[in-house]
Amino acid sequence: MSKGYLRLWPALAAVLFGFTLASTGIAPAITSGITSVVGMLSSLG
Repeated sequence: MSKGYLRLWPALAAVLFGFTLASTGIAPAITSGITSVVGMLSSLG
């Protein structure tokens, strides 16, 4: 078996956790942080 894959139930749990997290008040801060990191990384390349 390959070791780099995600099984069905953990993948489903990760997706549901993502949707739950997106509906909380901290979602804008997470989005802003991700946007900042991506912008910083894109300016390096």
